[in-house]
Amino acid sequence: MTMQNAGALAGLKVLDLSRVLAGPWCTQTLADLGADVVKIERPGAGDDTRQWGPPFLKDAAGNDTDQAAYFACCNRNKRSVTVDMATPDGQALLQRMAAGSDVVVENFKVGGLRAYGLDYESLKAANPRLIYCSITGFGQDGPYAKRAGYDLMVQAMSGMMSITGRADGTPGGGPQRVGVALTDTFTGMYAATAILAALQARHQTGRGQYIDMSLLDVGMALLANQTTGYLNSGTVPQRQGNTHPSLAPYQDFPTADGSMLLAIGNDGQFGRFCAAVGRPEWSADPRYASNTLRVRNRETLIPAMEELTRGRSTADWIALLENKAVPCGPINDIAQAFDDPQVQARGLAIDLPRSAGDGIDTIRGVASPLRLSEHPPVLRHAPPALGQHTDEVLAEWGVPEAERVRLRSAGVL
Repeated sequence: MTMQNAGALAGLKVLDLSRVLAGPWCTQTLADLGADVVKIERPGAGDDTRQWGPPFLKDAAGNDTDQAAYFACCNRNKRSVTVDMATPDGQALLQRMAAGSDVVVENFKVGGLRAYGLDYESLKAANPRLIYCSITGFGQDGPYAKRAGYDLMVQAMSGMMSITGRADGTPGGGPQRVGVALTDTFTGMYAATAILAALQARHQTGRGQYIDMSLLDVGMALLANQTTGYLNSGTVPQRQGNTHPSLAPYQDFPTADGSMLLAIGNDGQFGRFCAAVGRPEWSADPRYASNTLRVRNRETLIPAMEELTRGRSTADWIALLENKAVPCGPINDIAQAFDDPQVQARGLAIDLPRSAGDGIDTIRGVASPLRLSEHPPVLRHAPPALGQHTDEVLAEWGVPEAERVRLRSAGVL
């Protein structure tokens, strides 16, 4: 991530009415690419995730503050403005800002912004070029449309938890959620993709459009080969731990000092593995001659491999196989991942300097994975303090200081 001042989306104005994760993940992606994202928050409270701790951000002396680290994961490069949209003055201000914006992103319940005059139809009348993205749990129609939706609920409903975890009847068996809010973050990425598509369409038509994003839709789409396999075979996929339904050997294996991951995806890789470990007879065995046969006969192949892998350390296995074009690696915790030389070479841990007068001088984060040669992601703002940019942004929008003082004294800002 570069410190330069422009990005591919420079000049794009985004009014961010979203909170928690899916919407902010979308708008952070746009912000990293150069868009000017103004995040609207509740005065005195802000985004819910500001309080979702521990862990908390630390001040310059290394002490915990009252600001949760969760908020920082999805709100860099944004400017925070506090506005109470429940007030007429707040509604008028946000309507004015939407009239001059390219994109609005919100994740209120279906129809929740209509009472404030901040729904798509109301804002479209004043700004036909507006691209308006709504993110909900279940979409704008259907029997569940008015329900609140959360990542964990969608992981359960979509079938994701049914294929995640160890099989029933084994130690630790049972459905498991993925360790991060996967449907939230992927919904944010899909939403950003849809917004970019709508921007391209606007270049042709001159008109904006409405985008309906649903966590459930995304959760179902994420199941990829598992759903396609079911729809075309009628066989319901089951949990099977770290093994793969269509590939073998493609899983974790025990080693002398822990475990490692082998991801053998074709017959050539399996042959090279067998030669490297001194078991060429395995690749010649008619039971294991192809991937399909290895999947069908994994109950004999895997125990034989596990007996072998226990004889060396994880590091020794990696050293043996990495130059044989056999995918093999450690199973890291997050601290070990950040210590990995490849992660360090890619600069994936970044320091975000902040000057908000709250004692937090630096926030650490993960760099954007979007690597554009001509317009790389930009770093302009650390995750903001609540309302840090209210006066700055409203002054840019032509709200005079006397009016800002009045609105602040009335509790609107």
